[in-house]
Amino acid sequence: MTTTERYERGWEKLRQIDGEAGPNVVESLKDIAPDLGKYVVEFAFGDVYSREGLDLRQRELVSISTLVTQGGCEPQLQVHIHAGLNVGLSPQEIVEAITHCLPYVGFPRVLNAMFTAKQVFQERKVTV
Repeated sequence: MTTTERYERGWEKLRQIDGEAGPNVVESLKDIAPDLGKYVVEFAFGDVYSREGLDLRQRELVSISTLVTQGGCEPQLQVHIHAGLNVGLSPQEIVEAITHCLPYVGFPRVLNAMFTAKQVFQERKVTV
């Protein structure tokens, strides 16, 4: 598969999952790190998100959980909570996934993640 094919496949997947948020991130990198934007599209979405084995809902649950456990990733977590809603996760499923991280990562990270989810839900006018 050529780099162009990976990029096109990734761009399509990115738009499917993130709507305009993903392309906006790539665009915002053009003046400082255009290759980073290209890597996001080709590798993360063209290769990883396009693999078989998990559907997009499952992939977003994994992404949300991983970002919660890392902590300090609230901007990326916000993007993936939006993406989770875009691919059909319910607010309840997102809240439960975040809550499920509590015994593994502790209150500070889970509280920060939950407040990030609350902000996204308010922005999207969805309720739990």
